[in-house]
Amino acid sequence: MHDGQSPAEDAAVDHDSLDALEAQLRRDLSYLNYPAKNWVKPLTPSVEDETFDVVTVGAGMVGLAIAVALRREGIQNSVALDAAPAGLEGPWVTTARMRTLRSPKILLGPAMGIGSLTFRAWYVAQFGAAAWEALEKIERVMWMDYLRWYRDVLDLPVRNDVRVEAIRWEGDRFLLDTVGPDGNKLIAARRVALATGRDGLGGSSLPPEARNIGSTRWAHTNDDIDFEGLAGKRIAVIGAGASAFDNAAVALESGAAEVRVLCRRPDIPRINKLTGIGSPGIVHGWYFLPDAWKWRCLHYNDTCQTPPPGTSIRRVTDFPNGHVHTGCPILSMTEEGSEVTIETPRGTYVCDYLIFGTGFRFDPKLRPELDKFADNILTWGDSFVPPPSEQDAALASGPYLGPMFEFRERRAGATPGLDRLHCMNYAAALSHGKLTGDIPAVTQGANRFAQGVASAFLAEDIDHFYARLQAFDTPDVDGDEWIDEPLP
Repeated sequence: MHDGQSPAEDAAVDHDSLDALEAQLRRDLSYLNYPAKNWVKPLTPSVEDETFDVVTVGAGMVGLAIAVALRREGIQNSVALDAAPAGLEGPWVTTARMRTLRSPKILLGPAMGIGSLTFRAWYVAQFGAAAWEALEKIERVMWMDYLRWYRDVLDLPVRNDVRVEAIRWEGDRFLLDTVGPDGNKLIAARRVALATGRDGLGGSSLPPEARNIGSTRWAHTNDDIDFEGLAGKRIAVIGAGASAFDNAAVALESGAAEVRVLCRRPDIPRINKLTGIGSPGIVHGWYFLPDAWKWRCLHYNDTCQTPPPGTSIRRVTDFPNGHVHTGCPILSMTEEGSEVTIETPRGTYVCDYLIFGTGFRFDPKLRPELDKFADNILTWGDSFVPPPSEQDAALASGPYLGPMFEFRERRAGATPGLDRLHCMNYAAALSHGKLTGDIPAVTQGANRFAQGVASAFLAEDIDHFYARLQAFDTPDVDGDEWIDEPLP
């Protein structure tokens, strides 16, 4: 059924039960008055081909949750644009290479507080309650199947194969230059949400030594890697995070001659520190913490680092030709012929190909579509000075966001529209917590954004709504319900 495994792998799908679930979902949504009636003042058409109240760039898990949250708040004129073909949005069946999700199966993800919209309801409807109880972790590919169903059953406004090439602000609106199946289109929006994933406000992070190696000799874990082409080769994987081990495992499963995971640290992290404080308090209260506490917590977590799952490590070490080497920071890399030589404090390794599992960096200047805004985005480095013991260049590069994930200006007034551009990707973590990049709190992140945008639309158009208040003349009382009698 999929490239992963689950207790339901060989079970027949019960389409009747899935039909019943979808009927229940429609009832639940009608009881919740979803979708709510549109109330937003329309944006007056101008030079653009189409106008929207909100355009979301990205239609992965976060983009879909935003679409639902906007509809729930009565903001109906929205669209999510995604460069990927339908069904391939996000990393789940492209660059994600773990067998199962790392999150526990009980986490609700984008279900928006609706029981019949949860992964559990979808799974049980098809495979039964016993299969759910037996399931340890959700298959990565099955999670994508769920998101496809989620999009289809809710009939969400998504357009695929549409790339946003540039975003600019003109007058009272954003103008987005897009390229899609219908050619070039100019789309206008009052607000733009960047639901663009882990690298959505920058790109892959690479060690400086990578500059010495030709691009045909290496890839980042976020790249489209031809693993079959690595069969019979010696592979070095740089990094000790989950994605490093997942990519090492796929290389081994694809027939690599050997794979060596080179870890900079003297040991692999053992404890996921943030798990220890996970709670609704963190979800709802993180934004309101003093900056010093936000910084201290994430700096401490980053210093300790998040461990890879034990299953990901064993997926490598179960192979006799899969090896892990700690205490191996890269001292140098040189390419000669078809080989790359890596120098570490523990010795030299010669390989045929490298995979960098070295994470991501925040740098909006790497995003061509943000060219008009990148220079004036306020960062944490601009806004907060940590104590000397907590210096952290990676945290300092992140955007210092407002209460609805909006960017702020470094130089006030220099970049009109920047405060109507919203960072709904992983770069929001220091400002808002992990509401825009991970499964656990994606519903809360989407709701916070949609409710904030609803509040902003009211404030921006209060004169319009005051005029509506004055003009409203539908009576609740006709006047013939009583006779005005004299007092006795």
